[in-house]
Amino acid sequence: MGFPTHIVSAGGIVEDGKGNILLVKAHDDGWVYPGGITEVGENLIDGVIREIREESGIDVTVNHLINVVSSTAVHKWYDGTTDVPTKVMFDFVCTAEGGQLTISEETSECRWVPREQVLDLITLPAIRMRYEAYLNYSGSVNYIEYSTPTMAEFEVKDQRHI
Repeated sequence: MGFPTHIVSAGGIVEDGKGNILLVKAHDDGWVYPGGITEVGENLIDGVIREIREESGIDVTVNHLINVVSSTAVHKWYDGTTDVPTKVMFDFVCTAEGGQLTISEETSECRWVPREQVLDLITLPAIRMRYEAYLNYSGSVNYIEYSTPTMAEFEVKDQRHI
């Protein structure tokens, strides 16, 4: 029996305490909130803290989990040939604790954006959906399943509170 292949990642919606959200401009995806794939032996909390620091220069405290998201369709990477396996993503609300905005190998820009203007910048449907779940957070974790059989297609398969 083969083991299933899933990518596990963590994202952080970082609040500055003044009504702003941290966004980074990823080379391939445009504006997103920071996050990425956890490393071997790394837990989710340490992974999201590391990803935020690497992509933006900002140090954070992780407050609470808001989304568990499954991307259940295998699709092609930006190179058009590499298969991207199914993915499980955990989104956390974080508070900025220090550091200075800095770009990285993965980002070309980073900035604080007023909470109500974030959706003006985010164009990827999956990231928009996950940020909207943050805006509508009511105290219970959102479970979202979506599929992207091609980079141009996007379908929400399940969305509920758990």
